[in-house]
Amino acid sequence: MSKEKKMNEKGFKAWLARFLTNEKWSKLTVPVFCIVLMLIFSSILLLILGKNPFTAFYSFLAGNGFAPKASYGAGSGMLSDFFQFLNIMAPMLLAALAFIFAYRCGLFNIGIAGQMLLSGFVASITVGYMKNLSGVIAKPLVILIGILVGGALGAFVGFLKYRFNIHEVVSTIMINYIISYLTGFYINSKFVDPISRASKVVSAQSRLTYTKVLIGGFYCNVPLGIVLAIVMAFVVHFIFEKTVFGFELRAVGSNRNAARYSGINVGRQIVFSMMLSGVLAGLAGVTYYLGFTNQILPKTLAGMGYDAIATALLGNSNPLGAILSSMLITLFQNGSNYMSSVLGVAKEIASVITGILLLFSACGGYFRYVSAASLDRLADYKHTQEKQEKEAKGGADK
Repeated sequence: MSKEKKMNEKGFKAWLARFLTNEKWSKLTVPVFCIVLMLIFSSILLLILGKNPFTAFYSFLAGNGFAPKASYGAGSGMLSDFFQFLNIMAPMLLAALAFIFAYRCGLFNIGIAGQMLLSGFVASITVGYMKNLSGVIAKPLVILIGILVGGALGAFVGFLKYRFNIHEVVSTIMINYIISYLTGFYINSKFVDPISRASKVVSAQSRLTYTKVLIGGFYCNVPLGIVLAIVMAFVVHFIFEKTVFGFELRAVGSNRNAARYSGINVGRQIVFSMMLSGVLAGLAGVTYYLGFTNQILPKTLAGMGYDAIATALLGNSNPLGAILSSMLITLFQNGSNYMSSVLGVAKEIASVITGILLLFSACGGYFRYVSAASLDRLADYKHTQEKQEKEAKGGADK
Protein backbone atom coordinates (compact mmCIF):
# COMPACT_ATOMS: atom_id res chain seq x y z
CA MET A 1 0.00 0.00 0.00
CA SER A 2 1.34 3.42 -0.97
CA LYS A 3 2.21 5.95 1.66
CA GLU A 4 -0.44 8.31 0.26
CA LYS A 5 -3.17 5.70 0.62
CA LYS A 6 -2.10 4.82 4.15
CA MET A 7 -2.40 8.48 5.08
CA ASN A 8 -5.82 8.63 3.44
CA GLU A 9 -6.96 5.61 5.48
CA LYS A 10 -6.07 7.45 8.66
CA GLY A 11 -7.13 10.86 7.36
CA PHE A 12 -10.09 13.05 8.23
CA LYS A 13 -12.45 11.48 5.69
CA ALA A 14 -11.92 7.98 7.06
CA TRP A 15 -12.20 9.24 10.63
CA LEU A 16 -15.47 11.04 9.85
CA ALA A 17 -16.89 7.94 8.16
CA ARG A 18 -16.12 5.85 11.22
CA PHE A 19 -17.50 8.60 13.43
CA LEU A 20 -20.88 8.49 11.64
CA THR A 21 -21.18 4.72 11.21
CA ASN A 22 -20.15 3.55 14.68
CA GLU A 23 -23.10 1.41 15.82
CA LYS A 24 -22.62 2.32 19.46
CA TRP A 25 -22.47 6.09 18.98
CA SER A 26 -24.21 6.81 15.65
CA LYS A 27 -27.47 7.69 17.42
CA LEU A 28 -25.60 10.65 18.87
CA THR A 29 -22.91 11.39 16.30
CA VAL A 30 -25.20 11.76 13.28
CA PRO A 31 -27.48 14.38 14.92
CA VAL A 32 -24.40 16.23 16.21
CA PHE A 33 -22.95 16.23 12.68
CA CYS A 34 -26.25 17.65 11.34
CA ILE A 35 -26.21 20.39 13.98
CA VAL A 36 -22.61 21.32 13.16
CA LEU A 37 -23.49 21.58 9.46
CA MET A 38 -26.47 23.76 10.34
CA LEU A 39 -24.29 26.10 12.43
CA ILE A 40 -21.75 26.42 9.61
CA PHE A 41 -24.27 27.14 6.85
CA SER A 42 -26.38 29.43 9.06
CA SER A 43 -23.28 31.39 10.00
CA ILE A 44 -22.42 31.82 6.33
CA LEU A 45 -25.96 33.07 5.67
CA LEU A 46 -25.79 35.56 8.54
CA LEU A 47 -22.37 36.80 7.42
CA ILE A 48 -23.75 37.40 3.92
CA LEU A 49 -26.49 39.52 5.54
CA GLY A 50 -23.79 41.43 7.44
CA LYS A 51 -24.81 40.07 10.86
CA ASN A 52 -22.73 38.54 13.62
CA PRO A 53 -23.51 34.79 13.91
CA PHE A 54 -22.48 34.70 17.58
CA THR A 55 -24.95 37.51 18.39
CA ALA A 56 -27.66 35.66 16.48
CA PHE A 57 -27.20 32.36 18.28
CA TYR A 58 -26.91 34.09 21.64
CA SER A 59 -30.23 35.85 20.96
CA PHE A 60 -31.86 32.48 20.34
CA LEU A 61 -30.67 31.34 23.78
CA ALA A 62 -31.79 34.59 25.42
CA GLY A 63 -35.21 34.40 23.80
CA ASN A 64 -35.81 31.05 25.48
CA GLY A 65 -34.55 31.84 28.97
CA PHE A 66 -31.15 30.16 28.64
CA ALA A 67 -29.28 33.49 28.73
CA PRO A 68 -30.16 36.98 30.03
CA LYS A 69 -31.72 39.61 27.78
CA ALA A 70 -30.71 43.24 27.78
CA SER A 71 -34.06 44.19 29.33
CA TYR A 72 -37.34 42.64 30.44
CA GLY A 73 -40.91 43.81 30.82
CA ALA A 74 -42.56 44.26 34.20
CA GLY A 75 -42.99 40.98 36.06
CA SER A 76 -41.02 38.92 33.53
CA GLY A 77 -37.49 37.54 33.44
CA MET A 78 -35.38 34.60 32.31
CA LEU A 79 -37.65 32.22 34.19
CA SER A 80 -40.72 33.51 32.33
CA ASP A 81 -39.02 32.92 28.97
CA PHE A 82 -37.86 29.46 30.02
CA PHE A 83 -41.36 28.32 31.00
CA GLN A 84 -42.68 29.69 27.71
CA PHE A 85 -40.04 27.58 25.97
CA LEU A 86 -41.27 24.49 27.85
CA ASN A 87 -44.85 25.39 26.95
CA ILE A 88 -44.05 25.12 23.24
CA MET A 89 -41.67 22.19 23.57
CA ALA A 90 -44.30 19.92 25.17
CA PRO A 91 -46.56 19.47 22.10
CA MET A 92 -43.51 19.38 19.80
CA LEU A 93 -42.06 16.44 21.73
CA LEU A 94 -45.38 14.58 21.81
CA ALA A 95 -45.87 15.12 18.08
CA ALA A 96 -42.35 13.82 17.39
CA LEU A 97 -43.09 10.74 19.52
CA ALA A 98 -46.27 10.20 17.49
CA PHE A 99 -44.27 10.08 14.29
CA ILE A 100 -41.59 7.83 15.82
CA PHE A 101 -44.15 5.27 17.01
CA ALA A 102 -45.52 4.80 13.51
CA TYR A 103 -42.15 5.10 11.80
CA ARG A 104 -40.56 2.32 13.85
CA CYS A 105 -43.34 0.06 12.57
CA GLY A 106 -42.62 1.02 8.95
CA LEU A 107 -45.47 3.57 8.71
CA PHE A 108 -45.33 7.25 7.83
CA ASN A 109 -47.88 9.21 9.84
CA ILE A 110 -48.11 12.54 8.05
CA GLY A 111 -51.54 13.18 9.55
CA ILE A 112 -50.26 14.33 12.95
CA ALA A 113 -51.43 17.89 12.34
CA GLY A 114 -54.97 16.72 11.61
CA GLN A 115 -55.03 14.40 14.62
CA MET A 116 -53.83 17.28 16.78
CA LEU A 117 -56.52 19.59 15.43
CA LEU A 118 -59.42 17.17 15.85
CA SER A 119 -58.36 16.26 19.39
CA GLY A 120 -57.98 19.90 20.37
CA PHE A 121 -61.33 20.81 18.79
CA VAL A 122 -63.31 18.01 20.46
CA ALA A 123 -61.68 18.70 23.83
CA SER A 124 -62.47 22.42 23.48
CA ILE A 125 -66.17 22.06 22.66
CA THR A 126 -66.85 19.25 25.15
CA VAL A 127 -64.80 20.37 28.17
CA GLY A 128 -63.06 23.66 27.37
CA TYR A 129 -66.24 25.73 27.20
CA MET A 130 -67.75 24.34 30.42
CA LYS A 131 -67.05 27.20 32.82
CA ASN A 132 -68.46 25.53 35.95
CA LEU A 133 -66.26 22.41 35.78
CA SER A 134 -63.45 22.24 38.33
CA GLY A 135 -59.85 21.89 37.20
CA VAL A 136 -59.44 18.58 39.04
CA ILE A 137 -62.03 17.07 36.70
CA ALA A 138 -61.57 19.20 33.58
CA LYS A 139 -57.83 18.70 33.04
CA PRO A 140 -57.89 14.86 33.23
CA LEU A 141 -60.95 14.90 30.94
CA VAL A 142 -59.07 17.00 28.37
CA ILE A 143 -56.19 14.50 28.41
CA LEU A 144 -58.60 11.56 28.16
CA ILE A 145 -60.39 13.11 25.18
CA GLY A 146 -57.06 13.70 23.46
CA ILE A 147 -56.18 10.03 23.95
CA LEU A 148 -59.54 8.74 22.72
CA VAL A 149 -59.96 11.03 19.70
CA GLY A 150 -56.37 10.76 18.53
CA GLY A 151 -56.32 7.01 19.09
CA ALA A 152 -59.59 6.46 17.22
CA LEU A 153 -58.42 8.52 14.24
CA GLY A 154 -55.06 6.75 14.15
CA ALA A 155 -56.73 3.33 14.38
CA PHE A 156 -58.99 4.28 11.47
CA VAL A 157 -55.96 5.09 9.33
CA GLY A 158 -54.33 1.81 10.37
CA PHE A 159 -57.51 -0.11 9.50
CA LEU A 160 -57.57 1.45 6.03
CA LYS A 161 -53.96 0.37 5.57
CA TYR A 162 -54.58 -3.17 6.79
CA ARG A 163 -57.99 -3.87 5.25
CA PHE A 164 -57.83 -2.00 1.94
CA ASN A 165 -54.07 -1.41 1.57
CA ILE A 166 -54.63 2.36 1.34
CA HIS A 167 -51.28 4.00 1.89
CA GLU A 168 -51.22 5.94 5.16
CA VAL A 169 -49.66 9.01 3.51
CA VAL A 170 -52.56 9.32 1.08
CA SER A 171 -55.27 8.68 3.67
CA THR A 172 -53.80 11.02 6.29
CA ILE A 173 -53.34 13.88 3.81
CA MET A 174 -56.97 13.57 2.73
CA ILE A 175 -58.15 13.29 6.33
CA ASN A 176 -56.12 16.39 7.24
CA TYR A 177 -58.07 18.43 4.69
CA ILE A 178 -61.40 17.01 5.85
CA ILE A 179 -60.66 17.80 9.50
CA SER A 180 -59.37 21.27 8.69
CA TYR A 181 -62.47 22.33 6.76
CA LEU A 182 -65.01 20.63 9.03
CA THR A 183 -63.60 22.12 12.22
CA GLY A 184 -63.21 25.47 10.47
CA PHE A 185 -66.87 25.42 9.49
CA TYR A 186 -68.09 24.67 13.02
CA ILE A 187 -65.76 27.23 14.61
CA ASN A 188 -66.89 29.97 12.24
CA SER A 189 -70.57 29.11 12.68
CA LYS A 190 -70.81 28.27 16.39
CA PHE A 191 -67.62 28.86 18.38
CA VAL A 192 -65.95 31.89 16.85
CA ASP A 193 -64.59 34.82 18.82
CA PRO A 194 -65.95 37.92 17.02
CA ILE A 195 -62.79 39.93 17.75
CA SER A 196 -59.93 37.52 17.04
CA ARG A 197 -61.90 35.43 14.49
CA ALA A 198 -60.38 32.35 16.13
CA SER A 199 -62.26 29.94 18.37
CA LYS A 200 -63.40 31.06 21.81
CA VAL A 201 -60.87 30.87 24.61
CA VAL A 202 -61.23 27.75 26.76
CA SER A 203 -61.74 28.03 30.50
CA ALA A 204 -58.77 28.34 32.84
CA GLN A 205 -59.92 25.18 34.64
CA SER A 206 -59.59 23.06 31.50
CA ARG A 207 -56.37 24.63 30.20
CA LEU A 208 -53.24 22.49 30.54
CA THR A 209 -51.12 25.53 31.38
CA TYR A 210 -51.24 27.49 34.63
CA THR A 211 -50.96 31.12 33.62
CA LYS A 212 -49.28 33.96 35.53
CA VAL A 213 -47.91 31.80 38.32
CA LEU A 214 -45.60 33.85 40.55
CA ILE A 215 -42.22 32.04 40.75
CA GLY A 216 -39.13 33.79 42.06
CA GLY A 217 -40.76 37.16 41.64
CA PHE A 218 -41.65 36.54 37.98
CA TYR A 219 -44.99 35.68 36.35
CA CYS A 220 -44.65 32.36 34.50
CA ASN A 221 -46.94 30.19 32.37
CA VAL A 222 -46.32 26.73 33.81
CA PRO A 223 -47.16 23.90 31.35
CA LEU A 224 -48.44 20.58 32.64
CA GLY A 225 -47.81 19.10 29.22
CA ILE A 226 -44.02 19.07 29.55
CA VAL A 227 -44.20 16.52 32.37
CA LEU A 228 -46.60 14.41 30.32
CA ALA A 229 -44.36 14.65 27.24
CA ILE A 230 -41.15 13.60 29.00
CA VAL A 231 -42.91 10.72 30.78
CA MET A 232 -44.32 9.52 27.43
CA ALA A 233 -40.84 9.64 25.88
CA PHE A 234 -39.58 7.18 28.49
CA VAL A 235 -42.75 5.06 28.15
CA VAL A 236 -42.32 4.79 24.38
CA HIS A 237 -38.63 3.95 24.83
CA PHE A 238 -39.57 1.21 27.31
CA ILE A 239 -42.19 -0.23 24.95
CA PHE A 240 -39.78 -0.51 22.04
CA GLU A 241 -36.76 -1.74 23.97
CA LYS A 242 -38.19 -3.87 26.79
CA THR A 243 -41.51 -5.41 25.67
CA VAL A 244 -42.55 -8.18 23.30
CA PHE A 245 -45.10 -5.85 21.75
CA GLY A 246 -42.36 -3.33 20.94
CA PHE A 247 -40.17 -6.07 19.47
CA GLU A 248 -43.02 -7.17 17.21
CA LEU A 249 -43.60 -3.58 16.09
CA ARG A 250 -39.92 -3.20 15.19
CA ALA A 251 -39.97 -6.57 13.43
CA VAL A 252 -42.92 -5.49 11.29
CA GLY A 253 -41.14 -2.24 10.51
CA SER A 254 -37.94 -4.06 9.50
CA ASN A 255 -39.47 -6.75 7.29
CA ARG A 256 -43.21 -7.44 7.15
CA ASN A 257 -42.87 -10.70 5.23
CA ALA A 258 -40.36 -12.10 7.69
CA ALA A 259 -42.50 -10.92 10.62
CA ARG A 260 -45.57 -12.61 9.12
CA TYR A 261 -43.61 -15.82 8.53
CA SER A 262 -42.48 -15.83 12.16
CA GLY A 263 -46.09 -15.77 13.34
CA ILE A 264 -46.59 -12.06 14.08
CA ASN A 265 -50.03 -10.70 13.24
CA VAL A 266 -48.85 -7.91 10.93
CA GLY A 267 -52.29 -6.39 10.36
CA ARG A 268 -52.98 -6.09 14.08
CA GLN A 269 -49.58 -4.51 14.70
CA ILE A 270 -50.19 -1.95 11.94
CA VAL A 271 -53.53 -0.94 13.45
CA PHE A 272 -52.11 -0.81 16.98
CA SER A 273 -49.08 1.17 15.85
CA MET A 274 -51.18 3.81 14.12
CA MET A 275 -53.60 3.88 17.04
CA LEU A 276 -50.84 4.58 19.58
CA SER A 277 -49.27 7.08 17.20
CA GLY A 278 -52.65 8.81 17.10
CA VAL A 279 -52.85 8.74 20.91
CA LEU A 280 -49.57 10.65 21.13
CA ALA A 281 -50.72 13.06 18.41
CA GLY A 282 -53.95 13.60 20.33
CA LEU A 283 -51.99 14.44 23.47
CA ALA A 284 -49.91 16.85 21.40
CA GLY A 285 -53.13 18.44 20.18
CA VAL A 286 -54.64 19.10 23.58
CA THR A 287 -51.34 20.40 25.01
CA TYR A 288 -51.05 22.69 21.99
CA TYR A 289 -54.60 23.99 21.60
CA LEU A 290 -55.63 23.86 25.26
CA GLY A 291 -52.19 24.64 26.63
CA PHE A 292 -49.96 26.82 24.50
CA THR A 293 -52.33 28.69 22.14
CA ASN A 294 -55.63 28.32 24.04
CA GLN A 295 -57.45 28.94 20.74
CA ILE A 296 -57.90 27.34 17.31
CA LEU A 297 -57.50 29.23 14.06
CA PRO A 298 -60.18 28.03 11.60
CA LYS A 299 -59.00 26.06 8.56
CA THR A 300 -55.39 26.12 9.79
CA LEU A 301 -53.29 23.08 10.53
CA ALA A 302 -50.46 23.49 13.03
CA GLY A 303 -47.08 23.55 11.30
CA MET A 304 -45.79 21.71 14.34
CA GLY A 305 -47.44 18.55 13.03
CA TYR A 306 -45.08 18.60 10.05
CA ASP A 307 -42.01 19.96 11.86
CA ALA A 308 -42.33 16.98 14.21
CA ILE A 309 -41.32 14.66 11.35
CA ALA A 310 -37.92 16.30 10.93
CA THR A 311 -37.64 16.64 14.72
CA ALA A 312 -38.05 12.87 15.04
CA LEU A 313 -35.47 12.25 12.31
CA LEU A 314 -33.02 14.63 13.97
CA GLY A 315 -33.45 12.57 17.13
CA ASN A 316 -32.54 9.48 15.07
CA SER A 317 -36.10 8.13 15.49
CA ASN A 318 -35.28 7.48 19.13
CA PRO A 319 -37.79 8.54 21.82
CA LEU A 320 -35.07 9.80 24.15
CA GLY A 321 -33.24 11.49 21.28
CA ALA A 322 -36.49 13.26 20.45
CA ILE A 323 -36.29 15.10 23.79
CA LEU A 324 -33.04 16.79 22.75
CA SER A 325 -34.10 17.38 19.13
CA SER A 326 -37.42 18.95 20.16
CA MET A 327 -35.51 21.22 22.53
CA LEU A 328 -33.28 22.36 19.68
CA ILE A 329 -36.09 22.94 17.17
CA THR A 330 -38.15 24.81 19.77
CA LEU A 331 -35.09 26.90 20.64
CA PHE A 332 -34.94 28.32 17.12
CA GLN A 333 -38.66 28.63 16.52
CA ASN A 334 -39.50 30.26 19.86
CA GLY A 335 -36.44 32.52 19.86
CA SER A 336 -37.09 33.89 16.38
CA ASN A 337 -38.90 37.03 17.57
CA TYR A 338 -36.12 38.10 19.91
CA MET A 339 -33.43 37.28 17.35
CA SER A 340 -35.25 39.37 14.78
CA SER A 341 -35.46 42.39 17.10
CA VAL A 342 -31.82 42.13 18.23
CA LEU A 343 -30.28 41.72 14.77
CA GLY A 344 -32.78 43.87 12.90
CA VAL A 345 -33.54 41.16 10.35
CA ALA A 346 -36.81 39.61 9.23
CA LYS A 347 -38.28 36.95 11.49
CA GLU A 348 -38.28 34.62 8.52
CA ILE A 349 -34.47 34.35 8.78
CA ALA A 350 -35.02 32.25 11.90
CA SER A 351 -37.36 30.05 9.87
CA VAL A 352 -34.63 29.69 7.24
CA ILE A 353 -32.15 28.59 9.93
CA THR A 354 -34.69 26.11 11.28
CA GLY A 355 -35.27 24.90 7.73
CA ILE A 356 -31.54 24.34 7.24
CA LEU A 357 -31.47 22.26 10.42
CA LEU A 358 -34.51 20.25 9.35
CA LEU A 359 -32.98 19.70 5.91
CA PHE A 360 -29.76 18.30 7.33
CA SER A 361 -31.64 16.23 9.91
CA ALA A 362 -33.68 14.63 7.13
CA CYS A 363 -30.39 13.68 5.44
CA GLY A 364 -29.09 11.80 8.49
CA GLY A 365 -29.74 8.41 6.89
CA TYR A 366 -27.99 9.54 3.72
CA PHE A 367 -24.91 10.63 5.69
CA ARG A 368 -24.74 7.19 7.30
CA TYR A 369 -25.14 5.49 3.92
CA VAL A 370 -22.38 7.54 2.27
CA SER A 371 -20.05 6.99 5.23
CA ALA A 372 -20.63 3.23 5.19
CA ALA A 373 -20.06 3.09 1.43
CA SER A 374 -16.83 5.06 1.84
CA LEU A 375 -15.56 2.63 4.47
CA ASP A 376 -16.48 -0.32 2.24
CA ARG A 377 -14.52 1.14 -0.65
CA LEU A 378 -11.57 1.76 1.64
CA ALA A 379 -11.72 -1.81 2.95
CA ASP A 380 -11.92 -3.22 -0.60
CA TYR A 381 -8.95 -1.13 -1.66
CA LYS A 382 -6.95 -2.27 1.37
CA HIS A 383 -7.79 -5.91 0.65
CA THR A 384 -6.77 -5.55 -3.00
CA GLN A 385 -3.50 -3.87 -2.09
CA GLU A 386 -2.64 -6.55 0.47
CA LYS A 387 -3.40 -9.27 -2.09
CA GLN A 388 -1.17 -7.60 -4.67
CA GLU A 389 1.64 -7.23 -2.12
CA LYS A 390 1.41 -10.94 -1.22
CA GLU A 391 1.47 -11.93 -4.90
CA ALA A 392 4.44 -9.67 -5.56
CA LYS A 393 6.26 -11.06 -2.52
CA GLY A 394 5.53 -14.63 -3.63
CA GLY A 395 6.86 -13.91 -7.12
CA ALA A 396 10.04 -12.39 -5.69
CA ASP A 397 10.65 -15.46 -3.49
CA LYS A 398 10.42 -17.72 -6.52
